[in-house]
Amino acid sequence: MNYLVISPFYPENFQPFTVELSKKEDVTVLGIGQEPYDQLPEELRSALTEYFRVENLENLDEVKRAAAFLIYKHGPIDRVESHNEHWLESDAALREQFNIFGVKPKQLKRTKHKSEMKKFFTKVGVPVAPGMLVKKDKDIEKALKKIGFPIIAKPDNGVGAAGTFKLTKKADVDAFKEAWDGQTTYFFEKFIDLQEIVTYDGLIDSKGEVVFETSLVYAHAPLELLLSNKDNAYYIEKELDPKLAEYGRAIIKAFGMKERFFHIEFFKDGRDYIAIEYNNRIAGGFTVEAYNYAHSIDLFRDYANIVTGQEVADRPFAPQYCLVATRRDKTNYVHSEDEIKQRYADNIKTIKRMPDAFAELQGNSAYILTADHLEVIQEMIDYIGKTR
Repeated sequence: MNYLVISPFYPENFQPFTVELSKKEDVTVLGIGQEPYDQLPEELRSALTEYFRVENLENLDEVKRAAAFLIYKHGPIDRVESHNEHWLESDAALREQFNIFGVKPKQLKRTKHKSEMKKFFTKVGVPVAPGMLVKKDKDIEKALKKIGFPIIAKPDNGVGAAGTFKLTKKADVDAFKEAWDGQTTYFFEKFIDLQEIVTYDGLIDSKGEVVFETSLVYAHAPLELLLSNKDNAYYIEKELDPKLAEYGRAIIKAFGMKERFFHIEFFKDGRDYIAIEYNNRIAGGFTVEAYNYAHSIDLFRDYANIVTGQEVADRPFAPQYCLVATRRDKTNYVHSEDEIKQRYADNIKTIKRMPDAFAELQGNSAYILTADHLEVIQEMIDYIGKTR
């Protein structure tokens, strides 16, 4: 098997995907990235049979030429993946161009466009907020009449909370019109006044079956983080709510993906849930580490197993809660990092520096800790994030 990794260096905490694949017999791991070869760590260089450096990964034609060269030299590519939201469309285009297994652009549309996601959620009976596509100025008035204030306006094909507007009155609509380029298609949907956002996350095997599932809870919603510049904090649940799992599995079946991670966001509405969006990749930041610590597993190895037709590892240990709490360099906190380490010496697993690309939204340092009780997790969030 020839496995092509797009951007094997960045983000750095995804490098183990490449390393674990290289340990499998009959798997040749190739890479295309824009970092110089000498910048790659020794372990990553050793895992790659060949690395092709391009000037710009944004230039799809350049990436396609690099892939064509690697195919000429090593034979057909069997898989191509980045695990990164930013490169999902490029990954899909490469699969279509070179007839590679996996998600093609047509399939990707259903997971990139919020309007398309809603159709699949509704099809399997999962609650959603009412919404409407806005392509032209005249659509805005139609949406206001159909949905009514308050409204959340998001790019139909967008990531996270970027480009999001909350519309509660006419002045907000005027501000949106002023900022809107008129070219980006937006999706207007009813603002749901619920504070708790949870996810159904996991890994799908080559048959489309879920082989790992979990859930995380955000201390602050992504839009709140964007608007308030608060510290980010979320935790992996110790147990999965059966209702959430029921909705999540139905969605997975409807979308029909294979050999992929997924990250599906929901509002928690009492004992029920309202679907927000489907992300056709693993959650960003250091969430994969949090999954691993919470469940005492190695998802990097599990992924390599399913790609090569093997079973995921047994789960011999009971899960724990796992917290990811971030802090900003510019904020004056009550408790120092040394005090955090001392207070939670039995809980803290690692401290990571956030890549610059994510730091503005998520913070500069990430603290990853485990606990058996939710009360301890809540105390950690308060203690780590307390400011002067």
